Amino acid sequence: MSPLALSLFVATVSTLVAAVAGLAIAALLATRRFPGRALLDVIITLPMVMPPTVLGYYLLVLLGRKSAIGHVYETLTGSSIVFTRTGAVCAAAVGALPIVVKSGRAALEEIDPRLIFAARTLGASPWRAFFTVRLPLAARGIIAASMLAFARALGDFGVTLMVAGNIPGETQTASLAIFDAILAQRDDDAFALVVVLTLVATAVLYSVNKLTERHRT
Repeated sequence: MSPLALSLFVATVSTLVAAVAGLAIAALLATRRFPGRALLDVIITLPMVMPPTVLGYYLLVLLGRKSAIGHVYETLTGSSIVFTRTGAVCAAAVGALPIVVKSGRAALEEIDPRLIFAARTLGASPWRAFFTVRLPLAARGIIAASMLAFARALGDFGVTLMVAGNIPGETQTASLAIFDAILAQRDDDAFALVVVLTLVATAVLYSVNKLTERHRT
């Protein structure tokens, strides 16, 4: 698989993972008050501010062959997580997760609580009120958050390098290929990938802006 195709694959799968997990966490933080809520918010936000090498080290410890998760995964699949495409997906998903959680939570908290109250007074259960009122009204914000997560996953470098390595044809994403091309003085190859990633990132940001503009109006 080419670096660009692998980047798109990793970004797509990791965005799906981050979107599902992130939406669940965002809903929990937006609608519930419980002990440890602030600590959970801090832990989820840490990947946004933590150095990629530090985050990558933690993931190596958490997902490596000597860890419980790594051992169970290898027993079930016969393959390790680290230095594989699965590792690349995990690395990108962890980096993208805070974006979904923070933006998704903001979108859910923007919904007028009187609408939720009205749904409850009409007999809707908390789950039904969430899925039929709060979630549809916050859909634009959640979609925008997922698109930003995709852009973040597409360009991940440091964490992916630590967890998945830089194996050509296996775990070498476009960002890693650019690094290799520059080191090898293959400027044309590096420039071509840079242009493609820049165009994709620009398109994503433009789409997010249009989506949120319509939401605000």
